[in-house]
Amino acid sequence: MKIDLESMQTAADDASELLKALANRHRLLILCQLIESEKSVGQLAEFLGIRDSTVSQHLALLRRDRLIAGRRDGQTIWYRIESEPARSVLSVLYKSFCEPRAAKGTATLADGPSAGNRASGRRKVTQD
Repeated sequence: MKIDLESMQTAADDASELLKALANRHRLLILCQLIESEKSVGQLAEFLGIRDSTVSQHLALLRRDRLIAGRRDGQTIWYRIESEPARSVLSVLYKSFCEPRAAKGTATLADGPSAGNRASGRRKVTQD
């Protein structure tokens, strides 16, 4: 099955919007928390160590992009991931970066591909 250019461009636009939302550290952390369960603004703010108003601004952007939805319970709004594509991408990211590293036996992204080079020493730079 071959996808036409217009459909591919629409899909690329949708993927770009999702990746833009994930590119912000706070929004990514919020979404990683929401993959586990519903959370309130206060719970997210406490976890992130930032003000409720800052969390609310990020949640508004995520709602605007239809990545999350809220459910009112009295005065509290409980947020959850609404977008299935976002949930799928976040599941992969969660498995790669958030699961306990000891259980996976993998290096962190901070270790980088050159982590082995640091351990073995650096290349010598010589002057001609």
